[in-house]
Amino acid sequence: MKYLPLVNVKQGTRSVPRFSNGNTLPLTQLPFAMLGFAPQTKGGSWFYHPGDRCLEGIRLTHQPSPWISDYGAFVFTPQVEPLNDESDDAWSGYYPEDAVLGPDYIKLYFLRSRAEFELTPSVRGGKIRLRFSQGKKPYLSVFSVRGEHGCEIDAEKNTVKLFTTGNVGKNAVGFKNYVVIKFNVPIDSENTKIINSGDEDENACVHIAFNSLIIEADIASSYIGFEQAEENMRQELSGKSFDDIQKAAADEWEKYLSKIEIESDDSEQMKTFYSCMYRTGLFPHKAYEITADGKKIHYCPFDGTVRDGVRYTDNGFWDTYRTEFPLLALIDRDGYAEMLEGFIADYKDGGWLPRWPSIGERGCMPSTLIDAVIADAAVKGIIGGELLETALEGMINHAENDAPESRFGREGASDYVKLGYVPREKYKQSVNLTLDSAYGDFCIAQVAKVLGKDDIVKKYLPRSKNYKNLFDKETGFMRGRDSEGKMKEDFDPFDWGGEYTEGSAWQSSFAVPHDIEGLAELYGGKEKLIKKLDELFSTPPVYGVGGYEREIHEMSEMAAADFGQCAISNQPSFHIPYIYAALGEKEKTEYWIKRLCEEGFGSGDDGFPGDEDNGATAAWYILGTLGIYDICPGKNEYIRINKLVKKAKILGEEI
Repeated sequence: MKYLPLVNVKQGTRSVPRFSNGNTLPLTQLPFAMLGFAPQTKGGSWFYHPGDRCLEGIRLTHQPSPWISDYGAFVFTPQVEPLNDESDDAWSGYYPEDAVLGPDYIKLYFLRSRAEFELTPSVRGGKIRLRFSQGKKPYLSVFSVRGEHGCEIDAEKNTVKLFTTGNVGKNAVGFKNYVVIKFNVPIDSENTKIINSGDEDENACVHIAFNSLIIEADIASSYIGFEQAEENMRQELSGKSFDDIQKAAADEWEKYLSKIEIESDDSEQMKTFYSCMYRTGLFPHKAYEITADGKKIHYCPFDGTVRDGVRYTDNGFWDTYRTEFPLLALIDRDGYAEMLEGFIADYKDGGWLPRWPSIGERGCMPSTLIDAVIADAAVKGIIGGELLETALEGMINHAENDAPESRFGREGASDYVKLGYVPREKYKQSVNLTLDSAYGDFCIAQVAKVLGKDDIVKKYLPRSKNYKNLFDKETGFMRGRDSEGKMKEDFDPFDWGGEYTEGSAWQSSFAVPHDIEGLAELYGGKEKLIKKLDELFSTPPVYGVGGYEREIHEMSEMAAADFGQCAISNQPSFHIPYIYAALGEKEKTEYWIKRLCEEGFGSGDDGFPGDEDNGATAAWYILGTLGIYDICPGKNEYIRINKLVKKAKILGEEI
């Protein structure tokens, strides 16, 4: 069976800043490649919307989320005279219903220039094919997005070299994305125009002129230099036709999608499942390159040097540890191992394990939940030896020490060590920071257990019970304490923010995946915790803006999803329906998972109940459909419930 035709790359793209149906992009990209390509219909971070009927070009993009934004981006636009020097003026009408958008191939028609634009990807670049259908001189305009820019034209070799330093937050030392474009027809150098090269003008561009109406080109990117970009082109594209590259891309996606085979009489379910599978294969991005002699190297964002080995980026562990990596543990153990090697490279290079790397460390979500990704890989035998030893060293470092910058490490680490919790008057999101730290301590103990380091197990396993320090028996919620141990007097369990991350006490109080039985004891037994969960699902999805002092989109999405206080639109609620099964009430888990999957997800442009977040939400749907869930990454235990499909195989084995 061919699975690629079932994929809708636009799944979840019908989103705006105030309401997310996924906040995704229709990415044409190989699995876990260094970059992708997507249509740009407008500027900014929300640069594609399926309802737009205008098109600015095709963007070379690394954007993992509109909340993170892009880096190293260029926009490719076919033009005819009169030329526009800004992408938001160079836009053209197009027929979105006629656009071909797939993981392996893009075809768009620009009405203004009467040009057909085709593209197919490789790992670090791609091939383009342009067909102009009018007699005016054709141009390919390349617009830089942010940062300092540079452009060189080598007309003799039909080659254009570009770079941009653009990266949001300037969090990467000496960063440049070097791009080489090699055309199969001569460049008309006399009419080629370079605009604003060398400065930080967002309108910088080059208009590359041709005398031919049919143009093909190879595009290759590097974070290391033009020479390496040319080497990437040689390895991936040289001597291969457009059709060769497209077939290879399609084959690569079929190989990935077929890792899980399901049978269903529901065509919409099939489309939803494999569209979600595609989503799980996009992030994290490879951020390493291969030299001519086969050596793997990477640009280091901490000092701008080139280091040996692999690196990965564009991943928020706060989201992905819950589902994306447990899924990869089932379908791609070798890939998971290499990703971890790449993440641990950040500790070797910069002294801290990553939290939210997007070329450099963004640190935009709390906690060091890479702990769970490492622990899960350790207990499942995916990594071990010296690499795991190094990982444990990094985990202990952020468990014991305050980082020099808030974007690194655990916030409130020293206070947590001293008090057994993170004090609310000193740190925002103190409840989640405390609960995540307790879980992180459990993960450290699990890794230490695998490595036979009993002294470390004895230290950190008791610390993993620190979640109990925040439990308020009177209300049945986790609540913040100040340095003196006092809780706020004016407590409202519906207030979001403040002591909680992207939720209220309702969504945050059950974040104890490593000790469900211990959590139940706090409530007075399993039956009482089950009663609290029943209350969670039956309580209307009301909320207060609380510490945010304004409405954030996750509030609106919880209300729209309408599954009580279970905000399946966001990651903190992912494990909540499975707590029933962990407590012996499997039927209730099955009831809610079936409803959540069938009512909250679809294959369409509005296919997700909230942010998709780098495979996290898509993987949640896949695992729910398969009836298998890792409620506690780091334990090598799965909750099994009834599948939502007739048959399912993982790597050829029926489950």
